[in-house]
Amino acid sequence: MSFFWFLFFSAHLAIATSLVQLEENDLRHKLGGGMYLSLYHVKSLDPSLKSNSKPPFSYSDILKKDQDRVRYIQSKLTNKVDAKSSDGSLEPKLVSTPLRSGLSIGSGNYYVNVGLGTPPKYFSMIVDTGSSLSWLQCKPCAVFCHSQVDPIFDPSTSKSYKTLPCSSTQCSSLKASTLNDPGCSTSAKACVYKASYGDSSFSIGYLSQDLLTLGSSETIPSFVYGCGQDNQGLFGRAAGILGLANDKLSLIGQLSNKNGYGFSYCLPTSFSSANSSKEGFLSVGTSSFPQSSSYKFTPLINNPKIHSLYFVELTAITVAGKPLGVSASSYKAPTIIDSGTVITRLPMSVYTALSNTFVKILSKKYAQVPGFSILDTCFKGSLKDLSSAVPEIEIVFEGGANLPLKAENTLLEIETGTTCLAIAGSPDDSNPIAIIGNFQQQTFTVAYDVANSKVGFAPSGCQ
Repeated sequence: MSFFWFLFFSAHLAIATSLVQLEENDLRHKLGGGMYLSLYHVKSLDPSLKSNSKPPFSYSDILKKDQDRVRYIQSKLTNKVDAKSSDGSLEPKLVSTPLRSGLSIGSGNYYVNVGLGTPPKYFSMIVDTGSSLSWLQCKPCAVFCHSQVDPIFDPSTSKSYKTLPCSSTQCSSLKASTLNDPGCSTSAKACVYKASYGDSSFSIGYLSQDLLTLGSSETIPSFVYGCGQDNQGLFGRAAGILGLANDKLSLIGQLSNKNGYGFSYCLPTSFSSANSSKEGFLSVGTSSFPQSSSYKFTPLINNPKIHSLYFVELTAITVAGKPLGVSASSYKAPTIIDSGTVITRLPMSVYTALSNTFVKILSKKYAQVPGFSILDTCFKGSLKDLSSAVPEIEIVFEGGANLPLKAENTLLEIETGTTCLAIAGSPDDSNPIAIIGNFQQQTFTVAYDVANSKVGFAPSGCQ
C-alpha cells in the first residue's frame, strides 16, 4: 500500500464525510546505535494459521489492488507534481529490524514490528518505499478502525505522546508528503492529515509525535506520524504503514541526521511458500550497505513530477543470456523500484517480446493455458515442474546493476497446476512506465543510498 495511490475521485466524498465526523468526535475524547531488525511478509501476522490452513488471501484481490496502484502511479507521473524534499546531513549509524511476509492478512507486502509510545507497545507495520507519511490506527477510533492483529494503539497510555498544532512546520509539510492539503481540528487544536489511496482506501487522523522504538533499544524521541481515527480500505490486518519514500517526513528522512540518508532490505520469499515464516531484514542507515564487490549500483534519477519515488534507468532485459529483440528506445520509460507493488510491470513492447520468448522456450514442454487477471503468460504445470525448465531472466540497469531472476522470482503458481510468468505489461501504454515489484526483489539485498543518489543490488541476502 502506498500514498502514491492517492486521491482517486471516488475517495473525495468519503474523506470529506470522515473529517466532519472526526471533528464531532473530538468533543468526546482526549488524546493524551546499531541493531539488526527482521522483515516479514504479512502472511506471518496471524498466529492462528496452521501449516495446513488455507491462506486468507486472494490472488485476484492482490493483483487487482496491484493494478490500481500501478494505474495511480502512472496518473501521477502524467498529471501531478509534488514538492522536493531535503536530504539531511550524515552521521552514519545503523538501525535494523526483522522484515516478514504478510499474505495471511490479504497483502502482498511486508511488515516490521516497531514500538510506539512510553512505555513502548509493538505494532506490525507494512513497509512501503512509495509512502512518505507513516501512520497507524489509534484509539478511540473516532470514526472507524479496521481489524488488526495487534491491540490498537491507545495514545493516552503513552507519556511521550502529543499532537502537533496546525501552525507546526510538520503540518505545513503534509502537502508535499501526502499530496493532500492538511486540515485543522479546532476542538483538538491539532493538525489533521489525510492519506488517501488510488483504490479509495484512506487514513485520516491527527498528526502526532511520540517515541518510536526499533528493535529493543534504538529510539527516535519525537517521531512524526499519523494517529489514525478513520482508516478504511485494503490494509489487511496490519496496524498501519511505515513510509520509506525520499521525503523529510518518512522514516529515513527523520533518521537521516543520525543514521545517514539511506536504507536496505531483503524481502523473504512469500508466494512460493504461503505458510512459511521466513524472515528478511530492514536496515536503516548508510552503514547498512558497505562499499563492496557484492553490490552493483545504478544511479537514482530525479523525476520532477514525483520526487519521493525511487527512479532508475532500465537498459535491457535478457532471457537465457540473450537480449530481447526490441530497440533501446523501448526501455526509455520512467522506471521505479518499489516495495509496495507486487508484480513487475514493463512497457508493453518490452513485455510482449519477453512473453513471446518465454512461451517459445516453455511451450516445448508445457501447454499454454488462459491467463489469470493481469498475468497472461501461463502454463499447465506446477511451480516445481516448471522450475527446472524456466530460463533465467536478467533485468539490467544503467551502470551494469542487474537482477538475475531464477524461477522463484519469475513464476507464480496461481492455482494448483497453473503457473504464470509473474511479470505484466504497463496498463496504459500511451504513457508507459516500468515498476520493479517486490516479487522480483525477493531474496536480493536492495540498498537505497539516497545521500549519494544510487540504488544497488546484492545476491542472496535472505531466503
